[in-house]
Amino acid sequence: MTSDAPREVLTWDLFGTAVRELAQQVADSGYEPEVVLAIARGGLVPGGALAYALGVKNTAVMNVEFYTGVDERLPVPVVLPPVLQAVDIAGSRVLVVDDVADSGRTLRMVLDFCAGHVSEVRSAVIYDKPRSIVACEYVWKRTDRWIDFPWSAQGPVTAAR
Repeated sequence: MTSDAPREVLTWDLFGTAVRELAQQVADSGYEPEVVLAIARGGLVPGGALAYALGVKNTAVMNVEFYTGVDERLPVPVVLPPVLQAVDIAGSRVLVVDDVADSGRTLRMVLDFCAGHVSEVRSAVIYDKPRSIVACEYVWKRTDRWIDFPWSAQGPVTAAR
């Protein structure tokens, strides 16, 4: 994919709608997560917002690096410190949250990590792509485009010179 290919654009207002609709999907399914586990960095904002929308106070973060640019990634997802300890989520019903299930490889790694330690794990994403190897239980929208998220569409802020 080239950087000038058509993109999906998520605005802050649309993000609010997406989170509420995802939360409603979770609630309507009867699933009551005890922990919302956000995959950082892309899942931090959706994870926090979804935790509030669902009334879940126990949140956790797993920091995984995979994407390095537009459609550029490392050979495999890499967990970065601080590393989540399995004992922190043991026996819980966990909702893993990310911004997008693109290849699904990051989600697969986190779901596999959880599987042996929690009572139940499900996943929620704002966007799902057709090539994802993970079928998320909760998806707001499906697309095959690159996505501009409001929290990452602009570069980092640097000191004025």
